[in-house]
This record gives sequence, C-alpha cells and structure tokens, in this order.
Amino acid sequence: MLSTSQTLGGPSCCGRVLGPLLDKIIKNAAWRKHSHLVSSCKSALDKLDTLTDVSISDSASPLRGISLSDAELVLHPVVLALDANYAKVAEPALECVYKLFSLGLIRGEIDSSFPNSILFRIVQSVCKVGGIGEEASELAVLKVLLAAVRSPCVLIRGECLVNVVRTCYNVYLGGVNGTNQICAKSVLAQIVVIVFTRVEEDTVDASIKTVSVNELLEFTDKNLNEGSSIYFCQNFVNEVLSACEGVPDLKLLQQISAKELQYGETIGSKGEEKSEFAERELKEGVESGLGGGSKIREDGFLLFKNLCKLSMKFSSQENPDDQILLRGKTLSLELLKVIMNNGGPIWRSNDRFLSAVKQYLCLSLLKNSALSVMSIFQLQCSIFMILLAKFRSGLKDEIGIFFPMLVLRVLENVLQPSFLQKMTVLNMLEKISQDSHIIIDIFVNYDCDVDAPNIFERIVNGLLKTALGPPPGSTTTLSLVQDITFRHESVKCLVSIIKSMGTWMDQQLRIGDFYLPKGLDIDTSVESHSTPTGEDSSVCDYESHPEMNSELSDTATLEQRRAYKKELQKGIALFNRKPSRGIEFLINTKKVGGSPEEVATFLKNTTGLNETMIGDYLGEREEFALRVMHAYVDSFNFKSMDFGESIRFFLRGFRLPGEAQKIDRIMEKFAERYCKCNPNSFTSADTAYVLAYSVIMLNTDAHNSMVKDKMTKSDFIRNNRGIDDGKDLPEEYLSALYDQIVKNEIKMNAPSSVPQSKQVNSFNKLLALDGILNLVTGKQTEEKPVGANGLLIRHIQEQFKAKSGKSESVYHAVTDVAILRFMVEVCWGPMLAAFSVTLDQSDDRLATSQCLQGFRHAIHVTAVMGLQTQRDAFVTSVAKFTYLHCAADMKQKNVDAVKAIISIAIEDGNHLQEAWEHILTCLSRIEHLQLLGEGAPTDAAFFTASNPETDEKTLKSISLQSLKKKGTLQNPAVMAVVRGGSYDSNTVGVNTSGLVTSEQINNFISNLNLLDQIGSFELNHVFANSQRLNSEGIVAFVKALCKVSMLELQSPTDPRVFSLTKLVEIAHYNMNRIRLVWSRMWNVLSDFFVSVGLSENLSVAIFVMDSLRQLAMKFLEREELANYNFQNEFLRPFVIVMQKSSSAEIRELIVRCISQMVLSRVSNVKSGWKSVFMVFTAAAADERKNIVLLAFETMEKIVREYFPYITETETTTFTDCVRCLLTFTTSRFNSDVCFNAIAFLRFCAVKLAEGGLVCTEKSSVDDLSISVENDGSDVQSLTDIDDYGSFWVPLLKGLSKLTSDSRSAIRKSSLEVLFNILKDHGHLFSRSFWIIIFNSVVFPIFSGVCDKRDVLIKDEQDSQSPNSPHLEGSIWDSETSAVAAQCLVDLFISFFNVVRAQLPNVVSILTGYIRSPIQGPATTGVAALSRLTGDLGSRFSEDEWREVFLALKEAAASMVPGFMKLLRTMDDIKVPEYSLYANTGTSSDHGLNNEDLEDDNLQTMAYIVSRMKSHIAVQLLIIQVVTDLYKTHLQFLSAANVTIVFEMFTLVASHAHKLNSEVALQNKIQKACSMLDLSYPPMVHFENEAHQSYLNIIQNFLRDRPTVCEEMNLESQLVALCQKIMLIYLNCTQPQNVPEKPVKKQVTHWILPLGSAKKEELSARTALLVSALKALSGLDRNVFRRYISNVFPVLVNLIRSEHSSAEVQHVLSNLFESCIGPIIMG
Repeated sequence: MLSTSQTLGGPSCCGRVLGPLLDKIIKNAAWRKHSHLVSSCKSALDKLDTLTDVSISDSASPLRGISLSDAELVLHPVVLALDANYAKVAEPALECVYKLFSLGLIRGEIDSSFPNSILFRIVQSVCKVGGIGEEASELAVLKVLLAAVRSPCVLIRGECLVNVVRTCYNVYLGGVNGTNQICAKSVLAQIVVIVFTRVEEDTVDASIKTVSVNELLEFTDKNLNEGSSIYFCQNFVNEVLSACEGVPDLKLLQQISAKELQYGETIGSKGEEKSEFAERELKEGVESGLGGGSKIREDGFLLFKNLCKLSMKFSSQENPDDQILLRGKTLSLELLKVIMNNGGPIWRSNDRFLSAVKQYLCLSLLKNSALSVMSIFQLQCSIFMILLAKFRSGLKDEIGIFFPMLVLRVLENVLQPSFLQKMTVLNMLEKISQDSHIIIDIFVNYDCDVDAPNIFERIVNGLLKTALGPPPGSTTTLSLVQDITFRHESVKCLVSIIKSMGTWMDQQLRIGDFYLPKGLDIDTSVESHSTPTGEDSSVCDYESHPEMNSELSDTATLEQRRAYKKELQKGIALFNRKPSRGIEFLINTKKVGGSPEEVATFLKNTTGLNETMIGDYLGEREEFALRVMHAYVDSFNFKSMDFGESIRFFLRGFRLPGEAQKIDRIMEKFAERYCKCNPNSFTSADTAYVLAYSVIMLNTDAHNSMVKDKMTKSDFIRNNRGIDDGKDLPEEYLSALYDQIVKNEIKMNAPSSVPQSKQVNSFNKLLALDGILNLVTGKQTEEKPVGANGLLIRHIQEQFKAKSGKSESVYHAVTDVAILRFMVEVCWGPMLAAFSVTLDQSDDRLATSQCLQGFRHAIHVTAVMGLQTQRDAFVTSVAKFTYLHCAADMKQKNVDAVKAIISIAIEDGNHLQEAWEHILTCLSRIEHLQLLGEGAPTDAAFFTASNPETDEKTLKSISLQSLKKKGTLQNPAVMAVVRGGSYDSNTVGVNTSGLVTSEQINNFISNLNLLDQIGSFELNHVFANSQRLNSEGIVAFVKALCKVSMLELQSPTDPRVFSLTKLVEIAHYNMNRIRLVWSRMWNVLSDFFVSVGLSENLSVAIFVMDSLRQLAMKFLEREELANYNFQNEFLRPFVIVMQKSSSAEIRELIVRCISQMVLSRVSNVKSGWKSVFMVFTAAAADERKNIVLLAFETMEKIVREYFPYITETETTTFTDCVRCLLTFTTSRFNSDVCFNAIAFLRFCAVKLAEGGLVCTEKSSVDDLSISVENDGSDVQSLTDIDDYGSFWVPLLKGLSKLTSDSRSAIRKSSLEVLFNILKDHGHLFSRSFWIIIFNSVVFPIFSGVCDKRDVLIKDEQDSQSPNSPHLEGSIWDSETSAVAAQCLVDLFISFFNVVRAQLPNVVSILTGYIRSPIQGPATTGVAALSRLTGDLGSRFSEDEWREVFLALKEAAASMVPGFMKLLRTMDDIKVPEYSLYANTGTSSDHGLNNEDLEDDNLQTMAYIVSRMKSHIAVQLLIIQVVTDLYKTHLQFLSAANVTIVFEMFTLVASHAHKLNSEVALQNKIQKACSMLDLSYPPMVHFENEAHQSYLNIIQNFLRDRPTVCEEMNLESQLVALCQKIMLIYLNCTQPQNVPEKPVKKQVTHWILPLGSAKKEELSARTALLVSALKALSGLDRNVFRRYISNVFPVLVNLIRSEHSSAEVQHVLSNLFESCIGPIIMG
C-alpha cells in the first residue's frame, strides 16, 4: 500500500500532491451518489500518471508544469468534490487545494471576469463549502482561503476577493464554535494585511506581517476565547503563512505584476451594487485625472470601500437589536483599524486612497458615533487615533471636525459621563499626549488656525475639569471611585502632555545645537528637519510624505495667526456680553470690515456668537446697527420659498429679542425683503409684516406650556382677516400655514453657553489659585448623552460638505521651539490648577507622584523657554507644597515635593534664574529642621552678645540629648518651628503667640523622621552640581543664594549662616570657570559680602569677613597671568568695607586679614596689590592709632622685603603703593610713621630710577631725551614719556602736596626728599617730561607764595580798612621758604640745559618772594635770584636777561598801586593836632593822646606804618639786587636791557619822591608813630637810596660803556637826575616848595633859621647832593656847557641856601671853579 500511494499521481509535482488526495476522495465518496465524481477522479489519476514536469510551461495554465487542457482535466474532480456538499469528500478536496496554493503550484489571476476559469470555480466552490456548517470544514475553508490570498503566484481579484472576504465573514457571524469565529476573524485580519501590504508595494511578492490574535480581541470577542483558543488561532495563521513561504516562480510573478488594469477595464460583478460602484469609481477616476492604477491597488481600493460600507449598515426599524448586524459592523471596524494601522505612505501619497478615507471611513465614523455601543466607540477612538497619528497631514479638516465630536464631547461631560466611554477617551488622550509631534501639530494646525477649533486648549481645559471633578453641590452619576479614577487619569494625561512638550523641545534644541552655530538663541528656527527616532506610530506623517499639503511654518507667522484668533475670540466674547462694544472692538482691530454688509456677513457666518445677542443687536435703533440689520436681512434669498419656511429659515441664525419695538423693526424689514424676493406673493409688504407677526404669536402660543388656552385655527384665520390691503388671504393658505407652525415649531437655538459654578476650596486660597481656576474653568458646555444625537451628526455632515467645496487646507509643521511659548500660555494655568488641587486633596502616592512629575516637566519647559512668570508659578507651588514652613503638618507627599525640588535644581538649574530663590529657601529650611532634629545649637547662639557665662549655659541647654529622644518644649527654636508660619515669611515661627502642645511636638518629631529620607548628600549635591551649571545658570544661582543668605543673616530672631557657608563652597567649586564667568559671579558675591560686611550686627559682619578671607586665601593659591584684574576684583569687598565700615573691629580685622594673605601668599599676589594698597591707604587715614600702626607695619615689610613682587606683573601697582605711602605721611599719630613713609617714597624713586618698572635704552641727545654729562659717561635716558611719567608723577606730586603740610618738619623733609629725587634722577627725564614736572610738581609748591602775595595785593586794592594785619601767618615759615627757594634754584641750575625754557616761571617765583609784603621772603628771593644769576648769568641770552629785568621791574611796579591805595586810607583818619613846636623839632608832653582815637584807627595806622616799612625795605632790596646784577654782569647786558634797568630806577625813585612829597600824610604818620611809640618809616632814606643808586648806575655805565651811552643820550638823563636831586635838597631848605623852574625875578625875603627836623633831613640828603654835584663836575666840559643853562639857576640857589655840612659848600666851590668858571672866563 505504501508503494502504491507513493506512485499515485505520477512523477510531476502537481501529481504528487493531487494523486493521494484524489485517491482519498474516491475512497470517501458514495459510489452511487458520487459516481461522476469517482470516474472523474480516476480519469484525472490516469492522466497524471502520464504527465511529467515540462521546462517550458504553458503561461495560460493554472498549474505549474502542466498544460492548460491537462490542468483543467486534473482539477475538474476537485471542483466536483467541493460542489458535492458532502463533508467527507470536501475535506480531502480542501486539503488538496490548500497544498496547491501553499506550495505555489497554482498560478494565475482569479477574477470574476473569467467565470469559466478552473481557478475561479475552485475558489467559488471553496467558498460554498464554508456554508455547510461543519466546524472542521470551516477551519479548512479558512485555511484554503488564507493560503490562496497569501500565495505569491496567485492574484485573487474583484468579486472573487470580495467573495473570499464574505465567506470569512459568514464563518465569523454564523459559526457556533468560538475558536472557529476567532480563527475567521484572524484570517480576515490577515487577508486585509496581505492585500494592503501588496497595495503599498504594488506587488504580490511582499513581506507580510503576521497579525496578533490577542490584539484583535482588544475590544470585542474576548468571551469567545475557550482556554487555548487564542494560542490555537495564532498557530493556525502562522502555519498557513509559513507554508506559503516557498520559493516563488519569478517569471510568473513578473508576468502577473506586469499586467496593468486601467480604470477603463471595469470589473464584472453579479450584484448591482458592485456594478454601480465600478461605474462610479470609473467616473471618479477619470474626473480626478489619476490615470490608470495597478490591479493590486484597484482591488485594495474596492475592498476598503466595501468594508466601510459594511460598517455603515444599521438595523432596520423592525429589528432594531440585530446583534449579527452589530457584530458585522464591529468586525468591519476592526478590519478597518487593521488596515489603517498597517497603512503606509500610499494612504498619504495617493489622492485616491486619501479621498477614500475622507469619503468612506470618515463617514463611517460619523454615522457610528450615534450608537451607544461601547465596543464600537472604542474602535472609533482607536481608528481615529491611528488617523491622527499617521495621516493627520492629509486629514486636517476631518480631524478638526471629529476631535470635538468624538473626544472633546465626552471629555467635557463632567457630570453624567459614561465611565467606560470617558476612560476610553482618557486612555486615547494619554496615547496622544505621549506623542510629542501630535501634540505640537494639534496646537499649530488648530489652535493657531482661525477657521479651526481650539483643540489643544479644549483638551487641556477638559482635563482640568475632569481633574477637579464635579462642582460642589452638582448632581452626578459617578461613584466616588470612578470620580477619583477620572481625576487621576486626567492628571496623568496632563503630565504626559507637558512631558511630550519637553521631549520635543529637547529634541529640537539638540537638532538646533547640531546644525546651528554656537550662540544662537533657542528661538531661532531650524531650517532643516530630521525625522525623529521612535516607534512607527510616532513618526510624523508629513515628514515621510513631503508632497502632501503641508508646509514648514515659521513661528512668527503662527504667532500672528494665534494672535489674530485670540483677538477674534476676544471680540466674540465681548459681543456676547455687549454686542455694540464687541462690534466696535472687532472693527477697530480690523477683524471685521467697517461696512454694514461686512458686519452682517460676520453675524451670519461666525460660529460662537450668542444668538440672543445677535437678535438684540439687530433690533437696535442706532443708525449703524439698523444698517447692519438691513444688510443682514438683504443677504437672504427667499425666492420661491413658502412664507412659513422663510420665517423659519430667517430665524435660524438668531433669537428674536424680547422687546416689541426691536421685533417690529426686524419683522418690518423681513416683510420688505420677502416681498421683494416674491413680488407676486402679497399685495403689499404690510400684509407680509402683519402675517409675520401673527406667525410669531402663533408659534409662541402653540408651543409655550405656560399658555393654557391655545389659539385655534379659526382664531388664527379670524385674526388675519383684511390684512391684505383690506382683503382676506385665502383661508386654505392660512390653514396650511397654521398646521405647519403647530406641527413643526420654529425653534430658535438655545444659548451657546451657560455659566458654571466655580470650584474653590481652602487650598485654592492658600495657593492663590482662584484666579487661575476662574481663568481655566470658565464656562462648560451643556452635557450631552453618550451617543451623538442625529442633529449633531447632520450638522457635521453639513460641515463635511462645506469643507469638500473648499480648497485643501494647508497642514503646517514647525521645528522652532518658540511655538511652545504659545502652548504654555494656553496650558500652564490649567496644569498648575490640576496639579496643585490634586496634590493638595489627594494622599494617594501614585497621584501625588504624577503631580510632582507634572510640576517637574512644566518647570523644565517654562525654564528652558525663559517664561519667567509661568516658571516661577510652578516652582513656587512646589516649594509651598514642601510644607517646610509649617513642618508640623508635613506628610509623605510633602517630602516627595522636597525631593522634586532637589531634582528640579539638579536637572534644570541652568534655566531657573530667579526661581532659584525658592529652591534655595527650601534647602535652607531643610537644613534648619535637620539641625533641630539633631539637637545641634542654632547659629544664633554664636551671634549673641559676648557673655561667657550665658553662652556656656546656652550651649549646654541646646546640646542636650537629641530632640528625637527627648521631646522638650524648652527649646525656643523648636517651638517657633512647630508654630509654623506663612511660606513667604523670612523666618518660621514669627508669630510667637500661642501655646505649643505636646501633640504638636510629637507630630513635629515624627515629621522629622520623614525628612530623614533626604540626606546631607542630596542636599549638598545641589551645591556641588553648581560646577555643571552654564554661565547664566551659575550667575543666577549665586544671586539667589546671596539673597537667601541675606535673609538668613538679617533675621531678627534667628540669624543663620547656612547659605553663607554654601556661598563659600560654591565659590570654591567654581573657581576653575573661565574668567568672564567668574567675574560675573564675583560681581554678585562682592556686593553681597560688602552689604553684609557693613551689617550693624558685628558678629555677622566678622563672620562674613572671615568667610571672605578664607575664600580669598583659596583664590590666591591660583596663579594669575599679567595684565589681568581678577585678584583686584576679588579683594575689592575688603576695600569697600574698609572704607565704609563704622566699626573699628571690622576695620582692624580687614587689615589683619589682608596682612596675613599678602605675607603668606606674596608670590601669588598680582593685580591684588591694588586692593591691598587701597586697604592700607584707608587704614593710613583711619582715626584709630592701632589700625594705622598695624597697617604701616605690614606696609613697611612689603616695601622693604617684597618690593619686586609689587611690580612683577602689573607695573601700575607701583602708583598704588606710592599713594598708600603718601597717605601714611599725613598720619597724625606718629611722626616716625610719616618720616619713614617719606623715606620709603625716596626708596621707591630709587627703584623706579633703576629701571625696574619700564625698559630703558641708551639714546643720543634729541628733542625728547637729553643726555647729561656725568663723570664723563652717558647715562640712560627714558623716551616713553607717558608710561614713565605715569610712575613718576604721582610720587612727585604727592611729595609736592606734602610740602604744604602744617608740620614744619614734614614740610622740610618732603621738600628735601622731593628736590633730592629730582636732582638725583632728573637726568633720566626728557625735556617734555621736565615741563610736566615743573607744571605739576615744582610750581604748585610755590603757588602758596605767589597766591598769598596776589591775595594781599588784591586786599590792598579792594579793602579800605584792612583788619587783618597778620595774614602772613599762614605762609611758610622763613626757614621753609628759604629751603624751597634754594632747592628750586639748585635744581634749575643743575638742569639748566634741559629746563631753560622754564626760566620765566622760575624768575616769576623768585620775584614773587621779593614782592612779598614780608621782608623775610623778599630777602630769600633776592638771595636766590642772586645765586641764580650768579651761576647762570654768563649763560643767559639777551632775551633771558630781559625776562629777569622785566620781572624785577614788574615786581617793583606792581607793589606801588596797592601800597598807595593803602596809604589813602589815612585820609579818613582824623589825627588830633599837637604842639606848634612839632615843626621845629621840639616835642611836647601835651601832644597826642591815644584815647582821642578809636582802637580800629589805631590798628589801621599801626598796620600802615608796618606796611610802609616793609614796602620801603622791599623796594630797596629790588634796587639792591638790580644794582648787583648790573655790576656783576654788565658785559652781558644790551642797551635794551639797560634801558629797562633805568626805567625801573626811574620808577622807584619817582615813587620814593612822591612818598616824601605827601606832607600831610607824613605829618599823620609822624603823629601815629608818636602815639603808637613806633619808629618813623625811613622815607627820606628810601628816596636818597633810590636816587643814589640811580645816579651811581648811570655814572658807572657812562664810564664803562661810553659808546652805548652816546646812543642812549645818558648825559641828559644824568643832568636831569642831578637837577632833580638838587631841587629836592633845595625844597628841604625852604619852608615852601621851591619852584622847579628858575625864577627870573629876584624876590627879597627874610631867611629864617631851619628847625632841628629840617636840619636832620638836610643832613640826610647832603651825601646825595654831594654825589650829584660831583657827577656834574665830572662831566665833559662840552657836555657841561651844553646843559649849564639848566643847572645854573639851581646852583645859585644852593649857594644861597643854608647847609648842614660844609662839604656842600666845598663841592659847590669846586664846581664853580672847575666847570662854570672856565665857561665864564672862556
């Protein structure tokens, strides 16, 4: 038997399969009943024995390797067996067909277009077997059909494919065995997967994915599972698919796939529906212009369409509960879900398939939404989720319609929802929210689209309403458990939404960081777009399908759209409250045009407008509103419409107002419009007007339950009699109108929104969430039943039709994270409210954990996006939920909030900015509580007043056993914490009133145990993590920590140093940051240290300064390169506190800190020297002696031992060192400090001169650098004037200012040091720098001398009564003046070649000495000038001599006006007369009496006498110095300079003579001297000396320079001078003045003897007269002859005069004898 069965069917492949099974059919057949079948089988077997596989097979043959005729012969028995309707025969036939299909032996196309083909008949017969009802046969049929569809060698098409699907449907719907039904369902799913996978790739040779049976039972048929049914069915499907994985015949495949079926080749169908469908599809294909499509895609399209239609079948009215129909509908939806879930790009790229989704699938979803079947709703949601995830770019409008209907309608039903339905929606929203791209796309394409609903906003607000639960007092169908479940799920969805937003943001920022240059802001749009990784469902469909109607939109455009939409909605909301204001707002904001027609169109077409408010506005009588109403009515077309229907149509868009006048205006216009559209309807518009009113009244009467007596038809007819221009309207017409209104009410839409009560509780008040809740809960739409009603579905169908008529909507995609700003603006309020309320009300660990996760993600998004308000709101809420401010009330969720705070700080620290303050405040409070728990002493214990005994007791009491072991009420710090306080209070327990119970203490201790979950590591990790913060993050962190530390330290009851110590730590952690960042950090820290260092609490200030010292010591360990300034910035707080602190302890501490730092880290100090010296400078000026001495001690050590370090890298610190030393020179406490500081300044100058600070080089003598000869060698000279001067000038100027010190020794020392420095190192200075030195250093020293002289002269000129005769007391003492002048002259002489140009200024200074009203400085000036000219006179040029003489002349002349003005003050003083004998030189005791004059006048006269003496002495000194100069340097003087000398002598002599000519003045002065017992001023001596010097110098010049004298005509000057001298003498010999001109007529008079005073004066003038006479006698005879006529009369008068000395007569005698005699005789 074995050998026989092996040979059955022959050697061919098909024979080996067919032979055994045909034999089995023969055996199982009934010979009589199936005789034809048996004979056919035998014939087939005989034929198979003769066949072999041929290499070239017939392409038309259905079997591989066999010809067409032979194939039909051998397959004919199989068809007969299948048609036998006998299970035993059918089973081997089915097995045979299965093997042929699975082994790929059957090939070809199976189509109803060829009904006679053997393959078509086989498939049809197999389908018939499925109807037998045998369970085994059902599985076999399913197996065969699946194998047939899966076979890569067969293409089942058209009606045949539909029949295959129908057969599987029948098995599923009609089967009894649950396993078979599951198998049928699985096979159907696998078939559609196969078909549509091939559709995607457009070939039968496609990789097929196996369906998951378990997933198919997600929503339905779980009850069919009989133990291992799912496992069995999964293996069933896997077995069939694996059996078909054989190697296909590629040629055959190519042949099949190459055949194309154009739309013109319609598929034959037996049913009318198919034919109609084919014709319609043909028409659609031609119209769309898509051209041809492949057979595979054509079949897929038809199958999809039939499944959609099958899903839209509804029960008949006779059998409304048709469960089979319902199961079929459910199965269709499940298959559609499988199709869409496995759908690929073809559904987006092929317009025909996308249109099919819109036209059929969307319609199916819409119609099925009316059902209240849970499984269908779940399937709808599942399919919609797939559409949203994968095809949203092509279904923008459809999603915009379905989302509110399918999802939001259920979500917003808070009071009476179906639990399962809403859970389904919440689960779907959770899946949606987990896909960040979907969330972003929803907001961009709907919330930012004016014509689309705000889906994202409504999702968030709906979730908030669900999270808050039903409002208090409302009636709800939910149980408590269901409500809690809803709340938790909605919070979970909100968390997923904000998490997805953060994920998308992070992803885009990473892409931006990768593609964009560094430094770009996160708001920058990313031009390129990268497909994100993840699950297939999360891939954005527009990314894999760019040719769709999608575009990459920039955020700016979307922002404009969003703003436009928000403003439009604002206008609508305003209209719904106040219509006229709303219209005005919309017109002003350009949202509506200004014409009445545009406003009318807006009212008619805009959704969201309240119908009642529209009616109120249309009924207004204002001009514009009236015009709008007319335009509104005119926009209707009532042509050919029945009057009743016209009113119904007209009133559909608004509610008639309640005011009769408004109704009257509207109906009047309606009547006019109706008659205009229907001119033959009524006689006039009045008829229509009255009838319209009557219809409105009838409608109200008929359908208002409050009206008891209804209007009858006869009443209605009677009421309308005669309204048609006095005639009656036809009774039939009115009757029909009456019936129409009564049967069908004219319904006016209900108000679109109703207010909802707000949900407020104590917690909302605590968090100040009232405003947020009011904002986000707003108004809630009216509750809807579970299933959508027919009206809603019809409305949506109308929307579909409207959308189909418009152009395709553009789908927008964004990559710019800035869009999140607008999303956060929408969702942050609801999220904050939902998280906060849930966290407050729920103690469920899972729910609170979700809320805290939501807070973390929200803070992440808002922080990175820089949304400060929102970020701070979230952070503040979490911080408040820690309950650290009232630790006695803490729970586990509050500890979790603390953990969340720490996580936020670590994860988002870079972006927290100002929110850091809340986080750091929490950390501070945690540490405080932990210390209390450990029983450690509080920081305040160290900041109390220094009382050793009290401190010791306090520490002992605090350091008792741990608080956890001993609940004590004696610790005030614990009591304060237990009392608690508000979150915003700086310190907990501020309210000290109220008792603390034992129970509260125990609760507090147990809560401290909760805080043990947070160890010191977690706490410190936040601060250690500061090293990882970016530059902006660390600066914000430091700012916040400084602020928190400030609050800690300033606490009036409990100052703490936790944050201060952390500041030191983080400064240490971050010292390695780049300089720019560190500088910004230190700017903040510096201000903090300064502020706290100046605190009134001395202990706090000392602690802070010590902390700063520790930090500075660490900082100084780091090396600093040259030309950096960070050390200086770091030490600046010491400087500021040193300068501003009023505490001597703090100042002393700073000096000690700086001293310690510098001396221990001297080699590392670079730019810090500047701050060091500034501290010591402030110390030098301190009022405490110990601070000054301490600072100078360190300063001395620095200068002596570490001077090279000062200028090692920063030469400018030399100047700071100099300034510091200069400040020490002003110390009032210790003169040794001053002298040592001056000595150190000289030391600094030596170091500077040695060239240690700037480079030196040898250079030849030029204009900028001068080399002076020193011991025959050239010395170095510096050419860099600016740099070099910047070091020398401060030192020299400091010493220069020090010369005006009030202490004589300091003045003298500084002068000597200054000029010694200049003399010793002046050879290094250039000529230009010497100019700077003289102007800024040298000359200011003598400004006191010059200025005082100028002040005195000015006082003499301006003051008529000088009351301060001792002004010179504030000038240098004579010794200092002498030293200064001598030093100046020495310096000028030493460097004359370089400083020669300064001669005028030097001479000016010396003449300033000479002009001094005090004789001492004048003498000093004369001596100095004499030395100057003595050493340099031979080197002076003519111009330089001229400068000298002009200065002397100006000195002499400038003193005269002021002095003469001073003398004039004597004119106002009345001096009493005294004895007449005064003139004769005799004195009398009865002369003057001091009591006769006032004290002021006496003081004035005394001052004038003193000034006169000084003035005469100075004038004589000037004469003396000029005479000396003349004598010494006559050979160097030019005629011009000699002229100046003579002019000066003339000036002085004239001034002296004028003084002696003031007889009245002389008398007063003589009286004053007598009264004051003063010596008389030497006025005569002054005059004599002035003329004598003048006479001598002329004589000498005539003798030494005769040639020059002739040019200058000096003889005439000599004769004139002599004549003047003789006249002065003659004037003394006579009581009255002798006329200067000789008298021609002799006058006879008595010569009286002279008095004693006159004789003394004559005696004093005798020598001068003798000199003048000798000078005349010494003249040449010719010269004398020339001038004899001028002098002869005077000589004669001399002979006649009385003389006090015989010498005058002797000289006169010689003169006459030697000079006049020869002339007379000759």
